[in-house]
Amino acid sequence: MEGALAADMEKMALEENADRKLLIAVDFGTTFSGVAWAQTRRPDVQTIIIQWPDSTSGGLEGISSDKVPTELRYDGNDAKWGFQVDDFGPRHQWFKLDLDPSQSRGVSDLSRQYPDQHALPPGYNVSGEKLCTDYLTALRKHTEEVLKHKLPQSILKSTPIEYIITVPAVWSDVAQAKTRSCAEDAGMGKQLMIISEPEAAAIYALHAMDPHSIQIGDTFVLCDAGGGTVDLISYTVSALKPILQVEEAATGTGRLCGSTFLNRIFNKFLVDKLGLNEEWDEEVVEDAMKRFELVTKKAFRGSPTEEFVIPVPGLADDPEQGVRRGKFRMTGAEVKKIFEPVVEEVVTLVRGQIAATNKSVKAVLLVGGFGQNAYLRETIRAAVDPSIEVMQPPNGWTAVVRGALMKGLSVMEPTTARVKVASRSARKHYGTERMTKYDAMKHAKRPNYWDAYDGEYKVNDMDWFIKKGDPVNEEKSFKRQYHKVWPVAEGHNKAVSQDLLMSQDPDNTGAPIYKDSGDVRYLARLTADLSCIPANDLAQKTGKDGRQYYSVHYDIEMTYYSAHTKYAMVYKNVKYDSVTVEYV
Repeated sequence: MEGALAADMEKMALEENADRKLLIAVDFGTTFSGVAWAQTRRPDVQTIIIQWPDSTSGGLEGISSDKVPTELRYDGNDAKWGFQVDDFGPRHQWFKLDLDPSQSRGVSDLSRQYPDQHALPPGYNVSGEKLCTDYLTALRKHTEEVLKHKLPQSILKSTPIEYIITVPAVWSDVAQAKTRSCAEDAGMGKQLMIISEPEAAAIYALHAMDPHSIQIGDTFVLCDAGGGTVDLISYTVSALKPILQVEEAATGTGRLCGSTFLNRIFNKFLVDKLGLNEEWDEEVVEDAMKRFELVTKKAFRGSPTEEFVIPVPGLADDPEQGVRRGKFRMTGAEVKKIFEPVVEEVVTLVRGQIAATNKSVKAVLLVGGFGQNAYLRETIRAAVDPSIEVMQPPNGWTAVVRGALMKGLSVMEPTTARVKVASRSARKHYGTERMTKYDAMKHAKRPNYWDAYDGEYKVNDMDWFIKKGDPVNEEKSFKRQYHKVWPVAEGHNKAVSQDLLMSQDPDNTGAPIYKDSGDVRYLARLTADLSCIPANDLAQKTGKDGRQYYSVHYDIEMTYYSAHTKYAMVYKNVKYDSVTVEYV
């Protein structure tokens, strides 16, 4: 009887919560990751997870932090993650980048010059996909454990959970698919929503600004400076009401020049300076690194006269080295030398992004952990035009995960939307090959052939749907019409296919005219299965040669989302094949 009553109560709870969902946003970062959650019935209450297990407690209350390190260490079948991984011994880091080895920013000059001495090389004993899956699994399990202490069990049992995960905007379709696969294998479900990182950061950063200070036409450069990577993108305000709408003003750029390199350069500085001291060991390094990470990096303002005390317990006094009573004094000039190679790369990226907008930029918005650094802010401020403000929006370290949650909530309930990215700038040329009438001037020296149906010479050239730099509207489909003909005598074709092609055009020389020129490469194939359509229902036309031909007219439909693009082939208002490909 009690069992039946419990089942009835659970059924009633499910019916009552039919329109309720629990959204969990995951900022899967290169060096640190963050999690935020909210209920669709209470979209105004958005919570950041700040409780993480450490190497001693293993429970919920080990470490309090807005984010958790993206690190793993295997001990047999047991995987330590996040703050459970101490500073000693080998560990897996930066494995997120293994999902997209095609990105040229994967290895920078800084990462070559200053490698982490404890980081295991990519692919060491385990694939990047397994590392990502194991890390995301640990993150999911911990998140769901935290929620058990935040929400009643009745709500958790009856409310569907949907995950949102962020990815770099410039990742390839392969990397997008790998990210989705890893998240699904980690137990985050099939209804996974993927959102691009700079868009998420921009949504939160612009929402956090004083609305009275924003006008239509204002252009902002967003710089997401994290621990491993620095990513930039620019937006121009296109509307203020009913909600703030922005359009991408320049395509995104990025590089491996995050704040982790400050730690690596400081480590090398310590070894060069104090490594010959007789008492030098790993414990000295650990204490010194903690002080540099928690105090020196944040306090440094750029003055060469500043002075910082670094603990080096156990080292013998050495006046020449500056060591006295277990402490080492660093001058501001020494700290500045550590900052300079990293900050110079960030400044170069910022100035390049400002120039790429070809517009008057109102402000640079700094988000991400490194983006909160005072010296970085002041150096950028000195390097750009005085009319450009350099601002650090509140909660900058968690801007991506907060913005991802806001975006996810707005998809579920559009009335909650506060900022919308209305259009983007295409990063590549996208199109397909077609037959076109031969033009002796335009197609000189190209092979041509006789088309009996149209009674004219033809060549194959490219038809680009979108050219690099073109604005692409958010979530708005558009179609391009094509047709194919073949002699009736050849019988009923069972399928019609169309290849999708792309060109990166790295030197910006313009879209290639032909498939075999430039860097045109295959992207995907769309196929319409016509086997179910009787031959008598296919349109027939008489060619110039007097023969009968089947004539099939169809559309390629394109829809562009936050972090992916969908293409479909449409014949007689029926969608046949649909593929999801990389971010435009």
